[in-house]
Amino acid sequence: MTFIAITKGPLGQKADKPERGTAEARRHIEQVKRLPCIICGRPGPSDAHHCYCDRFGQRKAPDFETIPLCKECHQVGPMAIHNDKAGWVERNGPDHGFLPRVADMLRAEDDGILGEWL
Repeated sequence: MTFIAITKGPLGQKADKPERGTAEARRHIEQVKRLPCIICGRPGPSDAHHCYCDRFGQRKAPDFETIPLCKECHQVGPMAIHNDKAGWVERNGPDHGFLPRVADMLRAEDDGILGEWL
């Protein structure tokens, strides 16, 4: 096996990059930002946090793997995921575990029943 075959995907092709920055991905991010914080329930607008728990390497998560977090739960507060990842995971579980709930919230928002669902 040659060096090229080891560093490339099947048949020497580069592996697919995660979907980021497309028009559809940007729309999804904007929808996630309108949701309340998935942790504390603070009403939106929220930050769209790209899930990174249990990820390895430098590849960033796709824009579709985002959860809504208020500034306090995301970056600013002492218990924010970007300030204390291990503590955050211990308290809340891995961030990617919230993706199914976010999908449900987005469907409820589309159906006009998000307030009832929360």
